[in-house]
Amino acid sequence: MVYPVRYWDSDCFLGWLAEEPDKVSDCQSVIRAAEAGDLRIVTSSLTLVEVVKLKSRTPLPPEKEVVIRSFFEHSYIVIRQLDRRTAERARELIWKYGFNPKDSVHVATALVENVPRMDTFDGDLMKKSGMIGSPPLIIGRPDLPEQYQFDLPTEREDQE
Repeated sequence: MVYPVRYWDSDCFLGWLAEEPDKVSDCQSVIRAAEAGDLRIVTSSLTLVEVVKLKSRTPLPPEKEVVIRSFFEHSYIVIRQLDRRTAERARELIWKYGFNPKDSVHVATALVENVPRMDTFDGDLMKKSGMIGSPPLIIGRPDLPEQYQFDLPTEREDQE
């Protein structure tokens, strides 16, 4: 069976795993669709390292290792290795588009894997949406159409 796929960079995974208030709700519809078997999330093996700490943010503590490890074992998450072909494509992206090395690896992985959509919270990456690849890679915040949005009962509704 062929599943729709999305690429998630490390920022999406960290936002979800660290339960960052400004990111969890955006990630939730994608995660739920993946849990339901409606799509796959592709990411680079770099994410397994980068998810612990991005840029100047506080790192996830070592106590989160079990949570991180088990989350990445879900069958809906597809890890792609940073091989020579992807690394060379990433290097080209640095020269042509000015990406930083880690971002170039994420974009190159999405392109090499023919993933049409890359989810991120990185505004600089989003500015490149539709400019790279053939067909052009769409880069934006994680989101899905309304049918994947679920309303959870509030605590008050549970008591009624």
